[in-house]
Amino acid sequence: DDWIAVARQAQTDGLFLVVLDRQKHAWPTAAKTADSGLPTVIFTPLGTAFTTNTEPVAVKPGCVIYSSIGEFDQAAYGMKMLAAGAKIRRTRAVVIKGKERTESKLTELGIALQYVPAPSFMAEYEQMGIPAEVIAMADAYMRKARIIHGPTREDVINGIKSYRVAENILQREGADAISMDCLGALGASKISLPCIAWSRMNDDGIPAACEADTGAIASHIFVQALFDRPGFQQDPVPDTTCDAIIGAHCSCPTKLNGFDGPEEPFDLLHHHGNRDAVPRPLWKVGQRITCLDVLPGDAAKPTELLVSAGTVMDNLDVPPAGGCVVSVRAKFDSNQDVLTFPGFHQLFFYGDYKRQLRDFAKLYRLKATLV
Repeated sequence: DDWIAVARQAQTDGLFLVVLDRQKHAWPTAAKTADSGLPTVIFTPLGTAFTTNTEPVAVKPGCVIYSSIGEFDQAAYGMKMLAAGAKIRRTRAVVIKGKERTESKLTELGIALQYVPAPSFMAEYEQMGIPAEVIAMADAYMRKARIIHGPTREDVINGIKSYRVAENILQREGADAISMDCLGALGASKISLPCIAWSRMNDDGIPAACEADTGAIASHIFVQALFDRPGFQQDPVPDTTCDAIIGAHCSCPTKLNGFDGPEEPFDLLHHHGNRDAVPRPLWKVGQRITCLDVLPGDAAKPTELLVSAGTVMDNLDVPPAGGCVVSVRAKFDSNQDVLTFPGFHQLFFYGDYKRQLRDFAKLYRLKATLV
């Protein structure tokens, strides 16, 4: 009781309890920890629990139990969840949209939203010269590209310039993530859309969401905090021929294997509006992936996570196909009708993490819907 009281008073981010035996005190202590109101992860190695011990505690909201013979991987993920939850609640995201400077919050998740007027981005872009590091980054993209079809060197430089402008804004605002009403702010201008800039931001571990979509902002933050890799925010397109979903968009990270892993090979193409530079990574055929859509809640309803797992079928070429130049076709495991596949701007990312996301939702009292 004293331990829990101290944790509450210190506003601890969560509790991690290791059960070492089945003596009289052990599982009553676990139950009290689960009832603390703090996110709680309990690890019970072989010899410390029967299902009669775990069943009454496992059903409690805000608590996740991992029981294993000797491996510590699940327990380590439990600690990762607690760290990610704390990080998410302290995240500040810049949203470049409109003409007013305002503040908001995804209340249940704790993510702060600082809205910055779009003209300020445009003004800084126009005033900035072309720093040497921008040219060096652009030239590196052109050297590494498998194919370049459409964009000029100037297109790539202009796109990387948007990266530098966004970086400056993040530093000034003390923010950790960014989004923009891309087409609304820049569609009628000659300023490069941030497709390549957002791709690079996500590769660098900075959550960058398209179209000022607050749910997508949260999805990027979740994936990076929990799994140390970027995700691909996409528009889901039904393919009834293969009973598959085509994830289509014009900004996709290349570090799909993880921040410390190798880049996937990529082409440099034009945005489907026949402008600017877009890296189009080639997703591994046969790769297991997860699809996540975070639907932020409010006082009336909890935040919901729409979660699916599936397998990459192929990468579609655009053109000759229509739509966004990054188009990844995936077959998901469930029998969900692709014509009614729920959500929009979901993130595709490497790895099958359906169970892990379900556990995270339980730990933080969110709603998880497995699609």
